[in-house]
Amino acid sequence: MACPICSKDGVPAYRPFCSKRCADIDLARWLRGDYVIPGQPLDDVASDRDMDEKNLGGGLDSRGTRP
Repeated sequence: MACPICSKDGVPAYRPFCSKRCADIDLARWLRGDYVIPGQPLDDVASDRDMDEKNLGGGLDSRGTRP
């Protein structure tokens, strides 16, 4: 399998990368937010707090009934 960063052959110790350097480059890209998973922006997603307010009847969530 080719390294996704530099296209060299992968090394089993750093699979799927060819070296620690390429693995670190990939990690840095994730941490900077360069990779984005497609989907609805977080601003448009209902928060957990909103969901808790809608679940005032209890249901499976017993947090509202504990002392």
